[in-house]
Amino acid sequence: MINDTGQIGFDFNQEQQKRVVVFDLETQLSASEVGGWGNTHLMRVAVGVAHDSADGEYKVFYEDDMPELLKLLKSADVVVGFNSRSFDYGVLKRYTDEPLKDILPTLDLIEKVQKSIGFRVGLNNIASATVGAEKSADGLQSLKWFKEGKLGLIADYCKQDVKVTRDVYLFALTNGHLFYTDKKGKRIKFPVKLD
Repeated sequence: MINDTGQIGFDFNQEQQKRVVVFDLETQLSASEVGGWGNTHLMRVAVGVAHDSADGEYKVFYEDDMPELLKLLKSADVVVGFNSRSFDYGVLKRYTDEPLKDILPTLDLIEKVQKSIGFRVGLNNIASATVGAEKSADGLQSLKWFKEGKLGLIADYCKQDVKVTRDVYLFALTNGHLFYTDKKGKRIKFPVKLD
């Protein structure tokens, strides 16, 4: 269990009988470089990271490894992401003709947040307010690293995003709520249903 102070008090595998894969992607190109957010399929994967509850491992995937990442996602009972349905699956269209939104058992945390509070809140905000963890960089920094050939730094950043997403998911699963910080700096509790 992850309590309100962000302490993890249970084993992910022990609590989950389902195979849960939490994943995130970082891209080679920005939205402006491909003609806007409607062209995510042109952004190309720089690095993807997935946490697999079956073995507790964080797995790193580069562009040539997309068939393996897709195979892993298809093996999951639940695929957890943050904005995965609209962004990550859009990026993955370059590597598969399958309609991932329709065939993968997706739990997109941003959709659950928006359904609960009526608007979108960033992962960093929610993670910081809920589990006391933050992302280690941002997408713009990742794009810069890609241009510099620093794939290892991108992998570390992406892994931290997956860890934070996983922790937020586990907290919501266990407690039925999350937190965010509003514009005035107040920590707000809100219910989240993950069914």
